[in-house]
Amino acid sequence: MKLINVTKQFATETACLHYLEKMRWPSGVCCIECGSVKVETLKLNVRPTGKAKARSKQRATKRAATRRVYQCLERECLTQFTGTAGTIFHKTHLPLNTWFMAIALVCEAKKGISASQLQRHLGVNYRTAWFLVHRIREAMIELNPTSLSGDVELDETYIGGKAKGAGRFGTKRMVLGAIQRGGKLRMRFENRSKHPSQKIVKEWITDAAPNATRYITDTHPVYFDLAGKTGKKHESVNHIKFEWIRGDVHTNSIENPWSLLKRAVTGTYHKVSIKHLQRYLDEFTYRFNRREQQTEMFAETVREMLNRTQIPYKKLIAEAQT
Repeated sequence: MKLINVTKQFATETACLHYLEKMRWPSGVCCIECGSVKVETLKLNVRPTGKAKARSKQRATKRAATRRVYQCLERECLTQFTGTAGTIFHKTHLPLNTWFMAIALVCEAKKGISASQLQRHLGVNYRTAWFLVHRIREAMIELNPTSLSGDVELDETYIGGKAKGAGRFGTKRMVLGAIQRGGKLRMRFENRSKHPSQKIVKEWITDAAPNATRYITDTHPVYFDLAGKTGKKHESVNHIKFEWIRGDVHTNSIENPWSLLKRAVTGTYHKVSIKHLQRYLDEFTYRFNRREQQTEMFAETVREMLNRTQIPYKKLIAEAQT
């Protein structure tokens, strides 16, 4: 969905909340604990106190109207909940239309969007923008990715800088990639600075493309005897001898996402944390696999955010420090 359509369709908090509830409960609101459909809407009486007394009564009433709270009527349950309870939107202090604009921006950014740019677009501080975009990335992690089949291209690339005097690879880290011809992409981060071992390649093939009929690679020694190890057909092109394509044998399909990823690191992010690199890869994989479904991507992302639990800021920071 285009940003201009998002701003028109979801201009108010009520419109956003109605969209979320319809998507979460297409057959009607039900209890998030016991699943009962016997649910009533509670009436909230907002009486401003303290600093809130200075606010207008109209603003307080408007806020109460958007805070739809439901209660389960089952005697054993009686759970109170909202449309965002138990989701990534849970207890958010941001307006939902700000969330929706952020989702649209992330989905439409072919080479990604940085937290700094999101900060300028949404008018929030950097910490809020950074936390916001990571929670959207959390919904873009494919929990049960489909296995690749048919003709599958395999390759690796390296992300990061090169320290002075640190050798050929320096501080770069390896990213493995596999793409099905005319199909989906898979990427995985390996915390290594050198070429993958044959064991890692075999594990990657078993995980990403066990049903492939043919593997296509370059002539790096790590792919040597791939046919003998997998029992599948293996063909390669010799980039050292400037052979890029031989009939239908090439690795041009995997070079496309590599190009997008490296341009994003150089031109959009400038620098990415190795600790969070897999999150960036999951985001790129999610968006690349849906590049022909731009309209549906927004709705699918929102749906995934409703199906995932909230990721706490402290946990995200803790992951960055490990």
